Amino acid sequence: MLVYVLSFIILVLAVLVFILFKKASSLEAKLEETLFTKRSQSVKYGKITEQFVPFLDDLPFSAENFRFLGSPIDGVAFEQDEIILCEFKASDSGLSDIQKRIKKLVEEKKVKWLEFRLR
Repeated sequence: MLVYVLSFIILVLAVLVFILFKKASSLEAKLEETLFTKRSQSVKYGKITEQFVPFLDDLPFSAENFRFLGSPIDGVAFEQDEIILCEFKASDSGLSDIQKRIKKLVEEKKVKWLEFRLR
């Protein structure tokens, strides 16, 4: 009799473990989907926001002197006494690898002028 009771308890526990595993897998899939959606919305928000940033009052350059590029950096501001390469970030987003490389090249003054004539 004790063997049957123990077998029944083991069977019930096995079924509960199976059900909990399925539920955990389902919740994990939903979490991944939610995280993907959040990242996607953040990217879209950033893309939309960067279009309007040059027109904000607190920028250190004139909006009329700004030219939007979009990629790999957002744009360039051509001021009287300097040229500013600009990357606008929303929230806590960071620079991409290529943006970090561009920033480093500028900081190392590895920027050149090229005048290319077509003949």
